[in-house]
Amino acid sequence: MSAIALQVAQQIGADHVVARESLDPGLQAQLQIAAPNLAAIAYPPTLESLCDLVAYAHHHRWAMLPMGQGTKLHWGPPLQGEAIAISTAKLNQVIDHAAGDLTVTAQAGVKLADLQQQLAQARQFLAIAPHYSPSATLGGIVATADTGSLRQRYGGVRDMLIGVSLVRADGQVAKAGGRVVKNVAGYDLMKLMTGAYGTLGILTQVTFRLYPLPEVSETVVLVGDSAAIATVLHQIRQTSLSPAALDVLSPSCISALGLGQGMGLVARFQSIPVSVAQQMAQVMALAQAAGLSSDRLQGQDDVSLWQRLQEKWDGAVAASAIACKIGVLPAHGVATLDAIAQMCPASLGLIHAGSGLGWVSGEIDSITATEITQVRSHCAAHGGFLSLLSAPPSWTGLDRWGYAGNALPQMQAIKAQFDPHHLLNPGRFVGGL
Repeated sequence: MSAIALQVAQQIGADHVVARESLDPGLQAQLQIAAPNLAAIAYPPTLESLCDLVAYAHHHRWAMLPMGQGTKLHWGPPLQGEAIAISTAKLNQVIDHAAGDLTVTAQAGVKLADLQQQLAQARQFLAIAPHYSPSATLGGIVATADTGSLRQRYGGVRDMLIGVSLVRADGQVAKAGGRVVKNVAGYDLMKLMTGAYGTLGILTQVTFRLYPLPEVSETVVLVGDSAAIATVLHQIRQTSLSPAALDVLSPSCISALGLGQGMGLVARFQSIPVSVAQQMAQVMALAQAAGLSSDRLQGQDDVSLWQRLQEKWDGAVAASAIACKIGVLPAHGVATLDAIAQMCPASLGLIHAGSGLGWVSGEIDSITATEITQVRSHCAAHGGFLSLLSAPPSWTGLDRWGYAGNALPQMQAIKAQFDPHHLLNPGRFVGGL
């Protein structure tokens, strides 16, 4: 055990400091990518011990790598220099489920899958479908702003997060928001912490708004020519249809899922039976008029498709793959996937139709840095971006975030206020923050 690890053990107890080699091989690989020079891996059992450890690390100017279960640690460039990893996995209690108010407050280490199981007993759910749902923690989901396909109907993580507690870089606790939906107390730190990748504080507790579980869920899969897909998508936008999820899938993704040949549009409707039936019929009529094939999935078939899609993309954005988060104006979504298929033929592509956000991925040996640069240029030309979340260590010359906006000075000022010594996840965010 290193000298730093011994000091960490003295702070929180040796039982809560874990040797890298004793971890699951997958997590070992994640940590090796995120912070090759880890001196210690700590799992504080209480909020108090977490605060004490962060304060101690702050005093000694140790870099800190915040984490939950570590499912997305490989997203972003590696942390340079020695550091300690601090996990919130043992902060895993649901504090309060106010079913009548449709809110839940839980510690950041609670797994989403465990929370959903508990909420389902009250016929409620948290409308988030992130990557690695079985293991992803609430804190990690907020830190990466990883919403998933349900953003179409319910909005992003920022829209559902109504309260947070966090440990600052100096070990002090800060809070914002509350446990009611209409809360105006304090600054809107919730939005600031969402998608900050742990660079501003370590989340310890979150409060979300909830939704009733829908009575019925059905999905229709449309496959065919990209121009016809674009036409139907435009028509859907002009109607009062309200899909819970509406994703455009590249031909390679459709093929990998065994759904046919061509561009795909996957629409999921969740509501009362009569509403779902009417909306499904309307979409299928649009598909028929456009010459697209359509497949209606109900019951377990509906559930199975989204599970397979989730598993496909969990593998696609794993540490062993090239994984990019992209964004374009929603109207350019289909054309962008068409262009990506030409520039990067070995990739899988998905775009959430409502937001224009999506993913491009592929095996490390099948995609080149030049191809990713071309895709990034295309996205930028259409009012968007490409963030290279996962890439081989040899791709040192390619900026992972590729940020071209004008807000970097403001980001740097915020970082200086929250973490003046740059100890929290240093160098792993936009602009080296």
